[in-house]
Amino acid sequence: MAVKQRLSVYLDADMMARLEKLASKEHAAKSSIAEAAIISFLTADDADRWEAAVTRRLDRLTRSVDRVERDLEFSVEALALYIRAWLTATPPLPEGAQAAAQAKGRERYESFIDALGRRLAKGQKLAREISKEFQSGNAGEIS
Repeated sequence: MAVKQRLSVYLDADMMARLEKLASKEHAAKSSIAEAAIISFLTADDADRWEAAVTRRLDRLTRSVDRVERDLEFSVEALALYIRAWLTATPPLPEGAQAAAQAKGRERYESFIDALGRRLAKGQKLAREISKEFQSGNAGEIS
């Protein structure tokens, strides 16, 4: 058995409280926890493995953010095209027809929200459907 040497370390109050809490929770001596932390810090292989793990995780997160950005760009572009078409094709209503049109609009909106809720609950994604239609050569066909 190797002879251990004494080391005096000064910790701020918060760090000491955290160390004491961990020692109590793990039923371990504070010195053994400190020793394990120092070994972990000084061991280059562990640091390299940790860095590689963090790098892999960051790469996955980057790819995920890229997909979200692409999907968001697709959604914004689709919404912008729809709004442009709607604004271009929808004539203004005469004053007497506004109340009926607003009531019909509310009814259609509620129907839209119900349909959207059902699709989201089923996990259906329009982008996935469009991608499949495009790949099968049915792009532009409304089903």
